[in-house]
Amino acid sequence: MELSNLRPAEGSQHSDNFRRGRGHGSGNGKTAGKGHKGQKARSGAPRPGFEGGQMPIYRRLPKRGFKNRNAKEIISINVSMLEKFENGETVDVKTLLEKGIISKAGDGVKILGNGELTKKLNVKVAAYSASAKEKIEAVGGTAEVI
Repeated sequence: MELSNLRPAEGSQHSDNFRRGRGHGSGNGKTAGKGHKGQKARSGAPRPGFEGGQMPIYRRLPKRGFKNRNAKEIISINVSMLEKFENGETVDVKTLLEKGIISKAGDGVKILGNGELTKKLNVKVAAYSASAKEKIEAVGGTAEVI
């Protein structure tokens, strides 16, 4: 047994698709699971996160982080991944997706210089590291920026 296999015991979880307050024969009639009296038993109970007028914790804690809306999502792959292609083949974003080397195109693909390349390829992507461009051209291929 591993953490990824843990599941609630069979029959221990109830569906939320349940008709509450439809008589005592239903097993959830009368107070409909809300107990007796009190604020939470009545309609108009406070929204989640309401702390009785005290400044809620989600407003007491400072905001953290920054997400740049103009950031580009560049997918990076190593030169060694290009070994899956045949000699003389053209490599672009479409062929990388077809071979399963990348799962999505993002805003562009960058080739990094980790690993070795033994095949002559015509590579057409958005960017290259200096060492990647060197390795592609050293075996007689071309590294074209699109």
